[in-house]
Amino acid sequence: MSVVNFAGVSKRFEGESQGYAVKDLDLSIAPGELVAVVGKTGCGKSTMFNLLIGLIAPSAGEIRVLGCNPFADFDALAGKISVVFQNDRLLPWRSALENVAYGLELRHVARERRLAVGRDWLKRLGLEAHQDKYPHSLSGGMRQRVSIARAFATDPEILLCDEPFSALDELTGASLRSEFRRLVQETHKTGVFVTHSIREAMDIGDRILVFCAPGHVAAEFSLPASLRELGEEGLKQRILEVMGGTGA
Repeated sequence: MSVVNFAGVSKRFEGESQGYAVKDLDLSIAPGELVAVVGKTGCGKSTMFNLLIGLIAPSAGEIRVLGCNPFADFDALAGKISVVFQNDRLLPWRSALENVAYGLELRHVARERRLAVGRDWLKRLGLEAHQDKYPHSLSGGMRQRVSIARAFATDPEILLCDEPFSALDELTGASLRSEFRRLVQETHKTGVFVTHSIREAMDIGDRILVFCAPGHVAAEFSLPASLRELGEEGLKQRILEVMGGTGA
């Protein structure tokens, strides 16, 4: 059984020269799987992401997320999906703890309970000493850790990430990738991680989906089987070939 399924999905933006952003897209994601979606800028990754979270409707085809149409049944998926964006999107007038608890507040969880959950997730991410600090006094990496804690705190079934570490330095990004992967595995979540970085996709995914324009899956690689077969450099080169010869 799939928790995410795209069947023959296309998205055309009328009046725009680009035409189809996504065309005849088929993909399926199983419960507990962590899938990395990698591709060049303009390949349709972001459109797929917006279709998945129900911000836009497909022009053709069918999408099911936890059995629901994410656009038509948007409210039914509330609390079941959490998103970590490229920008941390923290509320500047709230402390780290209050930011982590914000999703639970929107779900009308009692204050004492939501703050307890928030403290637990800040501790898991090594930020217990910073719970009362405001975003302006936190480093970029710390703010993104707060963002990750906020996503996990609502106990969603699916975690979606849209290039969440691309603005961070390489060492901080690598540390957070490892941390994120560990937490997804420990909590048995399903994860979809969108990136333009091949290195990041290899570090994160149980499976890598390579997108090409107009948005479709041009190839997929299961890990660690593909690493055993091709090695790191060989896998990177194979992905580069599929993408068209450029990548990160």
